[in-house]
Amino acid sequence: MDGFSGEPYRQPTDIRAPRKFTFSGRIAEQWYRITILLLGDVLALALAWHLARHLNQFYSPLPQQLDWFVWLGLPSLFWVFAAVTLVLFAGNGLYSSSTQWKNYLRSGKLVSLVYLLSLVLSYFYDPKLDAPRSLFFTAWFSSVALVIGFRLVIALALKQFERTQAQVPIFLIASGERLTILTHVLKRRSRYQVVGTALAAAASSPDTIQAILNSKAKEVLAESLPQTELASSLYWQLRRADITLRLMPSSLEVLHRRGIPEVIAGLPTLRLEVPFLNGWDYRLKRMMDFVGAFLGLIVLSPLFLGVAIALKLTAPGPVFFCQERMGLHGKVFQMWKFRTMVVNAAALQKDLEHQNESGDGVMFKLKQDPRITAIGRFLRRTSIDELPQLLNVLLGQMSLVGPRPLPLRDVERFDPWHHTRHQVLPGITGLWQISGRSEIDAFNDAARLDLYYIDNWSLNLDLEILLETCKIVLFGKGAY
Repeated sequence: MDGFSGEPYRQPTDIRAPRKFTFSGRIAEQWYRITILLLGDVLALALAWHLARHLNQFYSPLPQQLDWFVWLGLPSLFWVFAAVTLVLFAGNGLYSSSTQWKNYLRSGKLVSLVYLLSLVLSYFYDPKLDAPRSLFFTAWFSSVALVIGFRLVIALALKQFERTQAQVPIFLIASGERLTILTHVLKRRSRYQVVGTALAAAASSPDTIQAILNSKAKEVLAESLPQTELASSLYWQLRRADITLRLMPSSLEVLHRRGIPEVIAGLPTLRLEVPFLNGWDYRLKRMMDFVGAFLGLIVLSPLFLGVAIALKLTAPGPVFFCQERMGLHGKVFQMWKFRTMVVNAAALQKDLEHQNESGDGVMFKLKQDPRITAIGRFLRRTSIDELPQLLNVLLGQMSLVGPRPLPLRDVERFDPWHHTRHQVLPGITGLWQISGRSEIDAFNDAARLDLYYIDNWSLNLDLEILLETCKIVLFGKGAY
């Protein structure tokens, strides 16, 4: 009997061999996403070229040798650029059902690659023949900006649409004590429906595999798997059944995935390379922090004035609340917020500690906190109270995205490994905020999100967090 399929034994097959040649079920289910992304990219590229042609009419026109035909008001050169770009996007998984479609920076890089390659090809074709520089550079930069912008907006819309879809059946594999916790977490915070569980020690047993198939699960969430069994059995058996495997990683596993497989002296290794432009991604992040905070303070100044007036009229006391928080490398700084509580809130907290609803007591949480004023509750629900921290970003004490800086009262209750989060600049928003915010009961879960952010940091991850933050602010999920 074949332990994977339950069918009579016929002939041994390679574990990697598919049971039948089909398209992934997830791709078939999410055809709408592929269609929307494709149309959005075409529209973004077309608008970029319309803009470029409009500006270029004041300069030199497109050479006739490069203008073979016009379709839908756009020259043939555009359709060549668009076709090559879309093929590259598809080849790099930017229309896939995985999270790769949210790699916004890669989409911008691939657009730039098309334009740079065109320069090389045009030189070899005819060094004296090229598109007008005004057209070329305007189309290039506006294509990058519009493609990334359209994809950010589409991602926000798709997230809201997918929240209304049917629940996704998921099978859990973990240690005994974690199965109950994970089941509870998924039930509270997601649209996943747990349809079965199994112990990690028996992850690749025939009974577990058959239980997964019988449950009709579309995904399997696994924690603490035996590494040898994972590599040789579970992953490939789930892949053959078109079932997605999700792993809850440790920091070591995150580093493994960053490595490039390479055999040296007959030994299998993973090489973790230093980027070609090492450090420039972080410099760009800090530039985005400064520009974003500066523009944010200017654009939001009328809102700041309105909030200040409302606070003065409804909640006597100072407009701003300033509190000591733990920052980079344990340095204490003053973090600014709009005041949402009564003036003597800090003194009253001591009398409320026994009502703390936090699972482990590290953080102080109270959903019906009596210290919060009427307008303060509105400011918290909309996250407007956090906006003055843009000033902290300008001062270099915080970033737009990073682990949330906590009060000294909370830091005193940290375990040693929790302090890893202090090795990077704290942020106004972070993975913690977009993954449950106040719904996260245990600080260990929040700390793991911080470590995941540090291990996986990229500019694209920051963009995704900022996008998710906008969605949460608009709908007020998890804030109190």
